[in-house]
Amino acid sequence: MTNEPIRLLIAGCGDLGCRVANIVLQQPGRDVWGLKRSTNLAVAQAAGFNWHVADLSKPETLVMLPTGITHILFSAAPDVRTESAYRDVYFNGLKNVVKSAFNPALKRILFVSSSAVYGEHGDEWVDEVTTVNPQNFNGRILLESEDWLHQFGNAHNIKTLCLRLSGIYGPGRASLLEKLKLGEVGAPSSPTHWANRIHVEDAANAIVHLMSLPDPMRTYLVTDSTPMPLRTLYENLARLVDGPTPPEAVAPRFVGSKRLSNARLRASGFDFKWPDSLAGYASIIQSG
Repeated sequence: MTNEPIRLLIAGCGDLGCRVANIVLQQPGRDVWGLKRSTNLAVAQAAGFNWHVADLSKPETLVMLPTGITHILFSAAPDVRTESAYRDVYFNGLKNVVKSAFNPALKRILFVSSSAVYGEHGDEWVDEVTTVNPQNFNGRILLESEDWLHQFGNAHNIKTLCLRLSGIYGPGRASLLEKLKLGEVGAPSSPTHWANRIHVEDAANAIVHLMSLPDPMRTYLVTDSTPMPLRTLYENLARLVDGPTPPEAVAPRFVGSKRLSNARLRASGFDFKWPDSLAGYASIIQSG
């Protein structure tokens, strides 16, 4: 990251947002504010940066934002998987935050989107220029949000980046491993359903990398280098946790099958710490 002054606003400051904040604050001349619907004061103070309690779907809770924001990271996520919750957080929340924080110093807005915008692509490789075809409301609303953000950026000469993340895993995200250990989750054998993952540590570092990249593209797939069939992933993880062979099951409802390429992100100069999700999961299990 360059040493340019940064006043960063993180909307939706959970695990990923806090990791980004901590990386950004390692350099002098940086200020970070986190927006969250609710927060424990002691936890907020221990994090070492500024907090503001806000409901992103309600503009009136955003009137006290700091002045002179130069960068916005929108990394919020709804608490429930419903169409109304997705629209409130992603579409309405994004617009509310961007319009409330807009000022002459604003240079760059990064939106954490999802590979769900691509829908179903079977065995074919998918990259940033692949046709988007969301199959469910989550992908459709994310795509609407991306389109609005780019239009806003074009109108105000602000760099806008949409980061389409694959499935995040990492420390503190052990529910899948627990279910595999107990034999409570399965995967299809045929047809092949491709799975894509990104370690939360790599996701945070990629965001910071793109935050100061001199001439970024508008869209990046943020995913590791080893997409694999979901059954292959689950069988390997089950062995790592001494669980039974996962039973046959239908593919996840909201995640289409696709093999994601991270070539554009790697070409930008980003290096993965965990390019292989099996190695990343093994490290988490070993650290216990």
